[in-house]
Amino acid sequence: MTGMLQGEHITVRYGSFTVVDDLSFRLEEGQWLMLAGPNGAGKSTLIETIAQGTPYTGSIRWQDEDIRALKAASLAQKIGVLAQKNNVGYAYTVEEVVGLGRYAYKAGLFSGRDDDGKAAVEKALEITGLTELRHASMLTLSGGEMQRVFLAQVFAQNPQVLILDEPANHLDLKYQQHIFSLIQEWLAQPGRAVLSVVHDLSLARRYGTHAILLDHGKTVSQGTISDVMTPDNLKQVYGMDVYAWMRDMLSQWQEPSQPDTGI
Repeated sequence: MTGMLQGEHITVRYGSFTVVDDLSFRLEEGQWLMLAGPNGAGKSTLIETIAQGTPYTGSIRWQDEDIRALKAASLAQKIGVLAQKNNVGYAYTVEEVVGLGRYAYKAGLFSGRDDDGKAAVEKALEITGLTELRHASMLTLSGGEMQRVFLAQVFAQNPQVLILDEPANHLDLKYQQHIFSLIQEWLAQPGRAVLSVVHDLSLARRYGTHAILLDHGKTVSQGTISDVMTPDNLKQVYGMDVYAWMRDMLSQWQEPSQPDTGI
């Protein structure tokens, strides 16, 4: 069976330095594939590669077609990418930036026609909690607010696959929970899949269905989330007992036992 998105033998080199080394993956409908690993493992570079932002060898295919052969608008209707870093140098409003996600649906470069665009932008603003900020300048927003704007832009784009590089970046706990639950609800619709970079392994375990564990550009383990996130695999990559560390951190939130008064 053909996956929605699949990569074969992807290699990215900067001069003599190999950032992604012969990596293959397969993303099926309904999957949330987590890319995990320490800094410098090649996670964000793989995202940039899928977005066609960096040269690579190997192939990335949408079903049976190499995505290098797809026109930009066609690719944008299939794959939406949220980068880790987004910058706006002009005083666009929140609504204008979210509306940029609809460019792939315009009838032409200078055409304003997009029959479903207004409703898509309204929904994206609503579900990301940005309705009241719709007329605010992007130059006045906090990092977390900007992150929500660019996520709303991807939702307005209405792709079949979401590619997310640290979607919880800059978000406080309330919006981390909200955004991840929102992505999970989005994924529940037919014909959709998600691939994301998440440094927080607890979030990866909580929401991911599958994972690729990377180290220095190489795949250490790939498969279901439970098969990949094992104590041995994580210790190999992070050089520490991750399970013990997570349990110790969780113990800080346990309520202290009440003293025995003898009554």
